[in-house]
Amino acid sequence: MKKIFSAALFFIFLSGSQALDLSDLQSSLADIFSSSIDPNEGRTVFRSMNIPSGGRSEALGTAFAAVSDDISFFDYNPAASAVLDTSEIAVFHNAWIADSAQETLSFSQRSGNLGYGAQVKCFYVPFSEYNLYGDRVAGSYYSETSAALNIAYNFLAGYTFKGLAVGGNAKVAWRSVPDYTDNRDDSIISGSGLEQSALGFMADAGLLLRLNALKFYQDRDANLKLALTLNNFGFALTGFGKSVQKDDDTPARISFGLSYRPFSRLMITTEVRKPLLLSDFSSSGKISFATGIESQLTKIFAFQLGFLLQGANPRFSMGSEFDIKGIKMNVAYTLDLTSSANPINHISLSAKIRMGDRGRKEQLQRVDESYLEGIKFYSEGLYDEAIQKWEEAILLARESPLCIKYEPAIQARKTALRFNRQKAELETFYNIPMD
Repeated sequence: MKKIFSAALFFIFLSGSQALDLSDLQSSLADIFSSSIDPNEGRTVFRSMNIPSGGRSEALGTAFAAVSDDISFFDYNPAASAVLDTSEIAVFHNAWIADSAQETLSFSQRSGNLGYGAQVKCFYVPFSEYNLYGDRVAGSYYSETSAALNIAYNFLAGYTFKGLAVGGNAKVAWRSVPDYTDNRDDSIISGSGLEQSALGFMADAGLLLRLNALKFYQDRDANLKLALTLNNFGFALTGFGKSVQKDDDTPARISFGLSYRPFSRLMITTEVRKPLLLSDFSSSGKISFATGIESQLTKIFAFQLGFLLQGANPRFSMGSEFDIKGIKMNVAYTLDLTSSANPINHISLSAKIRMGDRGRKEQLQRVDESYLEGIKFYSEGLYDEAIQKWEEAILLARESPLCIKYEPAIQARKTALRFNRQKAELETFYNIPMD
């Protein structure tokens, strides 16, 4: 395992070092994707809301709205907390471009079909001010900090039909601009940064539908997922300490995603996004496209590749994930031609701790045992005993923490009751006992 980990890291960092030497890459790609240049780009505030927290979701090209099977869902689809297998807590570090970075702390838990969680993240970049003579007169950090509360519910959840998950995030964000100096005497002007700082209120909403289609392996999890999300809808205020006024629009977007797992160790995901300028829909940005692929090479090791086209310059990414005793470690490398004028490489790391499923797996095993005992009784002609076991399975499945509709037992019970009813009708008609 250590050899795999070392080889993977070596490959990622080697790829990054080679990318630095591709000086003509940007101009070549810009020519290819010149038709994607977006004249309406950059007209919103709190742009850090579009920066991925990092790790696996970024390695998949950020095409994660329909995947959303771990705590990275906060940035993509708030409905996912209602369907996560386990409770999770995670930390993310994304070393972004131009010495900037983003730190994220997330928590999510599920109770039956109800999911909830919270996330805090902070994007920051060094801010230095120089006077007319080139002397440094002030130094601090520009930052954007946000907090989100999540709630979601999975409606019509069952054994066969996995349900329709609906969820939302409520967000508050603060843009902190440091005070700047007076050009005449280099003295810091108290409150000058506050005037340019901003307070934002935003909300996300999402749908997640899980189905089975063209599935070439045996597994209880759905292999096809569809997602529809609305992200960062809200408003921002600025001018504090002087004259509070509405700031530019928040970076709202609508997204549609699809993920498909044809085989147990292979997943393909894609996503289409449309930025929305809430104050003037006609000036909204162009549609962007993201896609990713994941290969589960071993039980504990997976590898991801991703691509994002947003504007004329693309973003390529790759990453790996290691699952060791309930702790998932992610390393992702990105060649980012979307956010910079030169080929820029950055690394993101994440650690996710899985804290158990609150007894769901154990209860599902009990449900399965009752169902199989019912099958055994039925095969022996003990129909009443079979019905009793299937009713037991149905009730167990409906109870917390599982809270699902167990269709196999429901269908089997219906079949047995129909047989008993027909048997009784025959006994009455012929007036003879039927053993």
